Amino acid sequence: MPFVPSALARLDTERRRRYRDNLAFYRGDQWPSAPRRRRPLADRLTFNYARALVDKVTAYLMQGHDVAVDPVDDSPEPVARARRAEAVLREVRDAGGLEQLDYETETDCAVLGDACYKVTWDAERGGARVTAPDVDGLFAWWRPDDPRQVVQVAARYRLQPDEARALFGVGDLRAPAWAAELWTTDRFELYLDDRPHLRGPNPYGFIPFVIFPNLREPKQFWGLSDLEQVRESAVELNRALSQLSRILELSGNPVAVLENVQAAEDIAVQPGAVWELPAEARAYLLDLLQGGGVRLHVDYIDLLYRTLHDLAEAPRSAFGENRAGLSGVALNTELDPLMKKVERKRLIRTAAYRRRGELVLRLHERMTGERLFPCRVRPQWGPVLPQDRSRQVADERVLVAAGVHARRTAASALGVDDPEAEFARWLEELRATQTAADAHRPGAEEAQGRDGPRSR
Repeated sequence: MPFVPSALARLDTERRRRYRDNLAFYRGDQWPSAPRRRRPLADRLTFNYARALVDKVTAYLMQGHDVAVDPVDDSPEPVARARRAEAVLREVRDAGGLEQLDYETETDCAVLGDACYKVTWDAERGGARVTAPDVDGLFAWWRPDDPRQVVQVAARYRLQPDEARALFGVGDLRAPAWAAELWTTDRFELYLDDRPHLRGPNPYGFIPFVIFPNLREPKQFWGLSDLEQVRESAVELNRALSQLSRILELSGNPVAVLENVQAAEDIAVQPGAVWELPAEARAYLLDLLQGGGVRLHVDYIDLLYRTLHDLAEAPRSAFGENRAGLSGVALNTELDPLMKKVERKRLIRTAAYRRRGELVLRLHERMTGERLFPCRVRPQWGPVLPQDRSRQVADERVLVAAGVHARRTAASALGVDDPEAEFARWLEELRATQTAADAHRPGAEEAQGRDGPRSR
């Protein structure tokens, strides 16, 4: 069946509608468009807990994120290749500002439910380039028996004439057009408004997209947003708080109630006001707070609040509240739901970031001829909870002394960006210190005069 780029606009409409709804909800559009009881816009309060929960979980998820490269064995050549591969990944990270891009992409992934990285070659800089395309314009096809095996990806996006000229050398474009890229492992095609512009072999030898879900439903390719489970609780919390706010507002501006009065004029509720009423009439102020009725609203809001945190798997203590003064194992138990959620996400992200690192290294090999494989790309993650650094240092010291951890592994665990370079600097300082100590040792000058300078 021939590929028609304009037909992409009619594919995956439900998934893309979900993206738009989730993004609007994250931005604060959390009231139903046609509520059963119409309420003035001024009375619709929005407390965007959904955004706060997404941002909080993302911050815990990305704590200490980095990528390392391990050699396949300890012989000099694989070790040197691994160090060079790490240097290439650092260059790509620094040139592309990947720390910020990764954080923004993870937030986008938590909101929409899916995210993507694209690895291409930047000829001007002479290195790989990592970007994060909008998943709303992405379409993927995979093997029927294995959703993890992507066989074709199409990317559709809007292109201005000057952008088409700069990116693809198209000089005859007079109006914005829809560009569509079609990638398979061996073919690449580019279309502008259904007109083929480029067709030929895939210049990279692989599909340069890494598509991954936020949280995966079993056997499904596309993922779930963090907003799905908290949406109803957040909407109801906004409604309940808005209702309580209205009650308190009316209580602060009380309503005058007149009984057995046929008509009334100039009735003002204010200090010192005097009302003239018939003999059988009765007047009083409506007290909306009498009988403890407002307590029912507060209790209901507390219930909604707890439900919201339970469904988001983000206990209140994750936001800094620790009324019970918990610490150690007790605090870990309190935050265990959040830790489990972050661990589930990191299982997915580990595969995605490993794949992205491998694509960067393979593209570097293909374009420069420099050999970097075989090696193992290993995403690294920091601890979810705050750590006692002095205790962690003591533990690593014992593990290194016992031969369980290498110095480089211990340095990585303690957050050193480049353990190999740090070890080289430490070794250089150690040699310099030993040389200085030998030079100042008693009898060193006489021995050097008799035997000549010693080489170490």
